[in-house]
Amino acid sequence: MEAVLGLLVISAGVSHGSETSCDARQNGCQCYGALGGTVYLQLVTDATRYDDLLFYKDPTGAKTEILRSKKDKWITKDSPIKDRVHFFINNGTFRLNNTRSTDSGEYLLETFNSAGKSSGIRGLQLFIEAPVSSPQLSSECLSHGEMKVSCSSEGDGPQYSWTLDGQTLNDTETNTITLKKGLSGNLTCTIRNNISSDTVSRRISHCPGLIYVNCTLSNGTKVSEWVNATGNTLCAESTTVATVTEAPTSKTSTGPWFNVLVYFQLVEVFILLTICLGSYWFYKKKTR
Repeated sequence: MEAVLGLLVISAGVSHGSETSCDARQNGCQCYGALGGTVYLQLVTDATRYDDLLFYKDPTGAKTEILRSKKDKWITKDSPIKDRVHFFINNGTFRLNNTRSTDSGEYLLETFNSAGKSSGIRGLQLFIEAPVSSPQLSSECLSHGEMKVSCSSEGDGPQYSWTLDGQTLNDTETNTITLKKGLSGNLTCTIRNNISSDTVSRRISHCPGLIYVNCTLSNGTKVSEWVNATGNTLCAESTTVATVTEAPTSKTSTGPWFNVLVYFQLVEVFILLTICLGSYWFYKKKTR
């Protein structure tokens, strides 16, 4: 149950620029801070309710005491982060400025009663991460017509998600995807980590040199797909052919009606020649 509460605390964390906050009043919670920013950890609701509080880091290693609070006052111990911390007694919030990667680790908060005996210990994990930078898209066409698209960014623990025309692309949690032949539309890459997120979009079209064929072969098989224009023979012997990127070319008919038409034209030529020759012969005879 404590682990679940920790996750709920994370989702409730608020980030404003380089400032992050986390409710650390539940044992085992996980908190995140932006590298170089400020993180607020709410350790208790009101520190004045406790006779003594002790907050320290790395309980299983070199134990480093961060601060101690007694009623209405608090003191910081001589530690590497002494000049970067502050504790608000009235609301029990601990502030850490100018966060560094070395600030990540396990922290414990221990409370004591008036007799000086420990009355409880709560732990938390603090993760300091570099925010993600603005992502950049790059693409290249592969030999079979597919398109490889990469989304690059800087930051710690980036996670990627992709959409095409608003539709989520499945199994695309990496920074590189391969799109099938002929796909086009508005491609969006979203990159995020636990403290920041950013998005980039680009309008893409199919790789050059592709045509869309839609035909029915002589055996009745229907073909409808994107193919490479060079060397395409998919619809060479089809009964009907249509393409999206290239207009179909017209062909002269060579059927039986074409043969009849040619025959009549030849007859007409023969008759005209006969009339011309007859007229010439008659004229010559009359002249003599």
